[in-house]
Amino acid sequence: MGKHELICHPDTPARAVTSVIAECEQQGQKLWLRFHAKLDLDTLSLPPLADPVRMDGLWQTTCFEAFLRERGSVAYREFNLSPSSCWAAYSFSGYRAGKADLALAEEPEIGLDASQGHFALEADIPLPAGSLDVAISAVIEEADGTKSFWALSHPPGKPDFHAPSCFALTLPAPEAP
Repeated sequence: MGKHELICHPDTPARAVTSVIAECEQQGQKLWLRFHAKLDLDTLSLPPLADPVRMDGLWQTTCFEAFLRERGSVAYREFNLSPSSCWAAYSFSGYRAGKADLALAEEPEIGLDASQGHFALEADIPLPAGSLDVAISAVIEEADGTKSFWALSHPPGKPDFHAPSCFALTLPAPEAP
């Protein structure tokens, strides 16, 4: 799927983040994701490192997200990946409807990489069978409280990563193991 530059929502301009690039690669029954933000690391607000557990509300601070929807379906899955190493996975029966915790056979493993000029997070998430429409996004909180919302595309109005128009990438069905 390659590298994709995420777009900052026009109503939530970043002060310190100059770009966010998301890389995606299908690896068997998993999707490898890497989010790379260019910024002065001192300007980034990061949650404290924690044990890698399922946790709600991760999107309220710096968090990276992926949404997977089987082609032709309105149901989808949401994955939240936090720099704290916490994660969340949900299933939805339709647009913001029927939210439930998504049971996973394997928890996402989150890796971090940073220098003074960048911050990166990578993770593997499980892929359902079938061709998928994919949305990838990021919430970046800066040390001064500024929050910017980044995605492949944004619907009109306030930031909404769940919007059908955000599912801008297509992923073929994974090959059988």
